[in-house]
Amino acid sequence: MTAKIAKERREERKEGQAIRISLRSLTDFLAADGRSPLQYAFAMGSHKLSIAAAAVFLVSSLVAAQQAGTAPAVAPIANIRVTIQVTDPSGAGIPQAQVRVIPAPDADVNMETDNRGQLTLDLKPGGYAVFVRAAAFNSVVTHMDVRSDPQSGKATQTFPVALRIAGGSSVEVQGSKKDDLLLFAYPYHDSLAFSSADLKALPHITVTVHNPHSNADETYSGVRLADLLGKAGAPLGSELRGEALGDYIVATGADGYRAVFALAEVDPSFHPGEVLVADAMNGKPLDAHTGPFRLVVTEDKRPARYVRNLATIELKSVP
Repeated sequence: MTAKIAKERREERKEGQAIRISLRSLTDFLAADGRSPLQYAFAMGSHKLSIAAAAVFLVSSLVAAQQAGTAPAVAPIANIRVTIQVTDPSGAGIPQAQVRVIPAPDADVNMETDNRGQLTLDLKPGGYAVFVRAAAFNSVVTHMDVRSDPQSGKATQTFPVALRIAGGSSVEVQGSKKDDLLLFAYPYHDSLAFSSADLKALPHITVTVHNPHSNADETYSGVRLADLLGKAGAPLGSELRGEALGDYIVATGADGYRAVFALAEVDPSFHPGEVLVADAMNGKPLDAHTGPFRLVVTEDKRPARYVRNLATIELKSVP
């Protein structure tokens, strides 16, 4: 029994010595041995040192390597600190102004200006729609580009918004050619105009729908409305969340006929079916009675929202 106990104690001392060695400074240990951490771990195994000692050594080696700056690190996407400064006509800050930003910030932030009329947000680089309103002032809708300064490398930005005292206001829309399709998506983008040739040059899809009035199937060719909205920077796909779910579309025909869609209805990643700006039916360009553009909605049971002579598409947001 005495010989067995003595043997066990010798083994315990060997284990303890191995663990103590594994916890020594990585620099001193490798300088004395001349081998990499992985090589030494295998060497330890060949000398019948414990698995625990080898594991401890490897962990301590990786930690030391990371502290020395040799381990690779994944750099996160840097946010830009943006200060939205809301002022009145005299240049004074407007406190408690309500601000909406789309796409919405990731963090849960009180979207209201402070006593100096400022709201500071951490935003990813890119384009944003900014909505600002305050009591006794006209509301403002504008576009904001968030980017770092390439010269100074500063990750900060100030975005000024000046509000006017409440009163009559109007929005002027510049005209275009008679048969152009106008797309208004401010503040995501300036207005766009698409001619028949412009639309024809874009990728087309084909859908077949049943017309209950004529009791016949009709095959339309055209461009997804979502593709046109994407050219105007509308929040689609992964960006269609939060405040953006309050966005909607007003489609208007040349005769003033209107139809309304939630933005989510026209996003293929969000809703089934197709919403198409068609320019051809049954292989032929749309006639003067229907065209040059017509809205086609495959999931609708009745064609009441098939706006013919489609003239304008407006992207708006619920107040």
